[in-house]
Amino acid sequence: MSVERFPLFPLSAHLLPEGRMALRIFEPRYVRMVKQACAENKGFVMCMLNANGDKDKNQHIHKIGTYAQVVDFDMLDDGLLGIKVAGSHLVEVNSIEVEKDGLRTGNCKALPPWQCDLAPQQIAPMDERLKEIFGNYEELAALYETPKFDCPNWVLNRWLELLPVDGSQKQHFLEQRECTSLLNYLSALIA
Repeated sequence: MSVERFPLFPLSAHLLPEGRMALRIFEPRYVRMVKQACAENKGFVMCMLNANGDKDKNQHIHKIGTYAQVVDFDMLDDGLLGIKVAGSHLVEVNSIEVEKDGLRTGNCKALPPWQCDLAPQQIAPMDERLKEIFGNYEELAALYETPKFDCPNWVLNRWLELLPVDGSQKQHFLEQRECTSLLNYLSALIA
């Protein structure tokens, strides 16, 4: 798979493939990143922050991120730029560099999609509990035109995004690239 350099947007939250996220953009480096991505019809990589990593050595950004594209934008009432992004696929980030304005970029290599051979009934009751969350949080439900509650991969990714577990734990599951251990872990947490 080819390697391409993309801007990095590190956050404490994470976006996974087929996920959606609403963001408020205010730092000049990220405003520039969004403008450039929209002008060139490209995306950027959403990365999780590593609380134990050295920022000066760019080790504060976990290695696996998600390539994301802007799907909607608006000026918010407070004058900030509001965007909605959609996650496309996982990438491995290497060779991080810092530009003059502080925007980080990295060499990003696309990772193959998860092989998840679970049947929809194997993710019960996680699918029903996720429907409840979407029903209770209108702002979350509004991000998705067509939720895929019957798709095990989609359900597992949404839970991994939503659960307040350490970024290193999330990275562990992303590195394993196998959904059965994630299913077992999530089932224990959600039960």
